[in-house]
Amino acid sequence: MTDESILAKGIVEKIGLKGSFLKFNAPQGDKVKLEGEILSHQDGIEYILGVLTSEKYGCLKSLNEIDAVGHRVAHGGEQFSESQFIDSYVKSEIENCIQLAPLHNPANLKGITAMEQLLPDTPQVAVFDTAFHQSIPDYAYMYAIPYSLYEKYGIRRYGFHGTSHKFVAQTACNELGIDFNQQRIITCHLGNGASVAAIKNGKSVDTSMGLTPVEGLIMGTRAGDLDLGILTFIMEKEQVSGHIANTIVNKHSGMLGVSGVSSDMREIETAAEEGHKRAALALDMFRYRLLKYIGSYIAVLGGVDLIIFTGGIGENDPATRQFIGEQLAFLGIQFDSEKNAKLRGQLAMLSTPESSVKLMVVPTNEEYVIANDTQSIISARVQTN
Repeated sequence: MTDESILAKGIVEKIGLKGSFLKFNAPQGDKVKLEGEILSHQDGIEYILGVLTSEKYGCLKSLNEIDAVGHRVAHGGEQFSESQFIDSYVKSEIENCIQLAPLHNPANLKGITAMEQLLPDTPQVAVFDTAFHQSIPDYAYMYAIPYSLYEKYGIRRYGFHGTSHKFVAQTACNELGIDFNQQRIITCHLGNGASVAAIKNGKSVDTSMGLTPVEGLIMGTRAGDLDLGILTFIMEKEQVSGHIANTIVNKHSGMLGVSGVSSDMREIETAAEEGHKRAALALDMFRYRLLKYIGSYIAVLGGVDLIIFTGGIGENDPATRQFIGEQLAFLGIQFDSEKNAKLRGQLAMLSTPESSVKLMVVPTNEEYVIANDTQSIISARVQTN
């Protein structure tokens, strides 16, 4: 991997369901969708490897060209503050974190196990979504519940999107020619899942997601911050179990629950423009919550040098960026509204040169971070051995 060029990019969807398929960009640039009976993660990965080495769509002559495999792993608990070479210990710790990420870690393990069976001699690396946030101090990550529950179950703030937050912050600093380790940065990863992070001198000191990805900002279908009494109230009044209540706050709340229109910001904005009051309310709530988190993190950092927008909404929604830029004008921010209105999916500065705080859009690239960490770890092991 001598540069950042992408040889192949694709995804398998609906594993184990009717209508499963693999979609990817062909070498000629065409988008291809191949349907098939993909019953398991191993079937899906086997399908991918077949396409990668196929005469029609492939970019590899044989599977021997694959020197390493990198995996995004949702939860590394308190054990891992950086990416890890996957061995039996790392796998067991990923398994131990299943209780903290029951929807994600089992699937991550299936991917690792599948690659072990399909490419048994190929080394693998785990890149943890939680790793970057392990620098958060205890007074910021602890919840005010009986301490014994933290000791017993590891209940604390872990945070997610760490790979993205770190990447966009470092990328912005490189672009600006400033030292990442000497800046106060707020990164806003805004998509269907959304989080904000406060980064001081190169380290995450707070982030909006907590034990699970449901805390913090209002998201596509997740409630974000919620009075705990509301949850017990709903369970009592609706006579539903904890499992059902968890489904309500994770899959039927957020922008979808408030607007009644969609979890997609584009569809909600269109509805609001057409006079849909609940869609307009959802937008106001989303932007207000975002503003509150940015404001609180400015206090945590003792000021701010750089605010970054990334993710599907952060990179492509001028209205949300405009709202934040205008509301933070009291900080001496001079926002370039004309440039912002035209900007979608590109790295660019949103503040003027005279602005006291820099605002930027930085497209995230978590896949590159995974590939880069994998290369670094495997190369280091080869040199050591």
